[in-house]
Amino acid sequence: MALRFFGAAAAVAITVGMTASPALAVTEIQWWHAMTGANNDVIVKLANDFNASQSDYKVVPTYKGSYPDTMNAGIAAFRAGNAPHIMQVFEVGTATMMAATGAVKPVYKLMADAGEKFDPKAYLSAITGYYSTSKGEMLSFPFNSSSTVMWVNLDELKKVGAEIPKTWPEVFEVAKKLHDNGHPTCGFSNSWVTWVNLEQLSAWHNVPLASKANGLDGFDTKLEFNAPLQEKHLEKLVELQKDKTYDYAGRTNQGEGRFTSGECAIYLTSSAFFGNVKAQAKFNFTAAPMPYYPDVKGAPQNSIIGGASLWVMGGKSADEYKGVAKFLTFLSDTDRQVYIHKASGYLPITKAAYEKAKAEGFYKDQPYLETPLLELTNKEPTENSRGLRLGNMVQLRDVWAEEIEQALAGKKTAKQALDASVERGNTMLRQFEKTAVK
Repeated sequence: MALRFFGAAAAVAITVGMTASPALAVTEIQWWHAMTGANNDVIVKLANDFNASQSDYKVVPTYKGSYPDTMNAGIAAFRAGNAPHIMQVFEVGTATMMAATGAVKPVYKLMADAGEKFDPKAYLSAITGYYSTSKGEMLSFPFNSSSTVMWVNLDELKKVGAEIPKTWPEVFEVAKKLHDNGHPTCGFSNSWVTWVNLEQLSAWHNVPLASKANGLDGFDTKLEFNAPLQEKHLEKLVELQKDKTYDYAGRTNQGEGRFTSGECAIYLTSSAFFGNVKAQAKFNFTAAPMPYYPDVKGAPQNSIIGGASLWVMGGKSADEYKGVAKFLTFLSDTDRQVYIHKASGYLPITKAAYEKAKAEGFYKDQPYLETPLLELTNKEPTENSRGLRLGNMVQLRDVWAEEIEQALAGKKTAKQALDASVERGNTMLRQFEKTAVK
């Protein structure tokens, strides 16, 4: 009886095994991301197109919440032994990912081990530099990249007889006219206060934010942005805040609606704001390059990127890594990069895709979508403009913003606020260094 039961069970098992074998032959690649809305649709399409292009691998995209939520979930999953193969991480999480010992497999090594054709020089250096070692070895794969631009309400500028400002002194002058002629609560403003007024400001003027190439060349970096340029800029914002020629709009991008509503006619924020501007603005608009101080030699330099990259997690099999490598090759295809650029407003990551978009006349009707690319490629990146890689970056930004807010409220001078930002930030960096360097 027992033998007959075992035999029957074995027969069922063999039948199930034979039926399931084709499905088991497909290796699943888990991709955790933080994209919502239309950008989520782009991710789903990319996964579906890759899956349809071959039969060995299946990419399964999964939304995991905000950027911080996605990164934290991925690190926790790695510690539990069930990390995804690919994880989308925002640019300020780069140092944290690098410090997660053994948790990641560098992209340059992944592609070499898998035998996939891979040339780092094919990618835009201003984008890849953020995610590469000083030797040019790409640690993660750039995916959705953006930069800071200056969004301008052309109709309101026309009313006050002003041209699009190119320098900071011109911005202050035009903003004063706007303030006095219909915009009493906001001549100009910005989102992401530290990204715009410290990080991008420093790179755009080729001055250091921190030592060791802003942390790209070592975790033993020290903050250095309590310098004359940054102090002068913050002093001016404090002065203009008093009558709302400049008006603070918060630490993140929650104030962006002040531009689309028409309240603020000049607004500095991410180029990724494009989708909302196009959908909501009831006026003629454009995205102009970030302004610069003309008395700073060599300015403007080049901007640095925002957005996110794809990190490959550690602890997977050679076959799984082969599938991941093939997917990254798939994403690098020129036509596919042009599609991502047009569909999302994010930047193409390869030189060939950028050139093809230009050749197709894509920017003739939408020149503002080329603005962040022109900024990023304005000049070859320097030690001060390759990007930045600072540990605990989310927490650092909160500290810097807190001090800037103290200055804008008149509770500290610009110098006191920046000195405190640097001092408090360096303490946090030393704490991070102790945990990151084994």
